[in-house]
Amino acid sequence: MSVVAELLRGESDGTISFGDYTREQKGKLENFEHGGDLYKVKTFYEITKLERNGLFVYESVPGSAVSHFLEKENGVSFQVESNQDIQITLELAESTNYGIYVNGEQVGLMETNRSGKLSFSVELEEGQAAQVKVVAR
Repeated sequence: MSVVAELLRGESDGTISFGDYTREQKGKLENFEHGGDLYKVKTFYEITKLERNGLFVYESVPGSAVSHFLEKENGVSFQVESNQDIQITLELAESTNYGIYVNGEQVGLMETNRSGKLSFSVELEEGQAAQVKVVAR
């Protein structure tokens, strides 16, 4: 996996890929249509943030590259890469318990707050993508 040079793209499997943690300057792409929704991404080495229809979806600090991001009714799955460990925040269903899996191993069980936000860390090595899955319990 590598950075998404075009900042945001639709994949043939119906997922999206976004983010470029190698950028020194902020990159932004707005009004990207995919699956009937409008997406906006802001990305560079400090942060990567994704919005759908004006609402928060994903954020990582520092920045990341995300591939095959798929949202389902019971959670999300994606691959993520960065040059260091990252903190990810997702917008999910409010007050719901989620299992967090990294590379197939459960690393946590957390409940979203009343706004539906869920934050967790992923340990990464540069050039090595991690498979992340967050599933409602």
